[in-house]
Amino acid sequence: MATPAFEDIAETFEFLDDWEDRYRHVIELGKAMAPMPEALKVPATKVDGCASQVWLHPAIADGRFDFQGDSDALIVRGLIAVLHALYAGVPVAEVGAIDAHAELGRLGLHDHLSSQRSNGVRAMVERIRTLAAAAA
Repeated sequence: MATPAFEDIAETFEFLDDWEDRYRHVIELGKAMAPMPEALKVPATKVDGCASQVWLHPAIADGRFDFQGDSDALIVRGLIAVLHALYAGVPVAEVGAIDAHAELGRLGLHDHLSSQRSNGVRAMVERIRTLAAAAA
């Protein structure tokens, strides 16, 4: 059920044997992401439950989910890019059906993120699901 963009990330991860290379790749994904306008970094878009500052702003067009996101931490910005690849373009009604835990597990992220980062990813996924449910 993953998007082609997420499948591309999963394929890349298969070729990166070393976790440090994967970690660098996640950071590069975050650096390549378009910057989120400062005007959208407001309390309403801030994600609670993350050790870093994280903002997610939804964008729904033609019934499909998308979002802009940003963080003050490079690795978290990269994780936002991974989540963007997982959810962007998915019909809003299908966002809740995506098993983010399993999809991210394919990348081996669960084994290599600190518990704080893992909690932050869960908080971001929950926010995404809530935003999509509100738009559905």
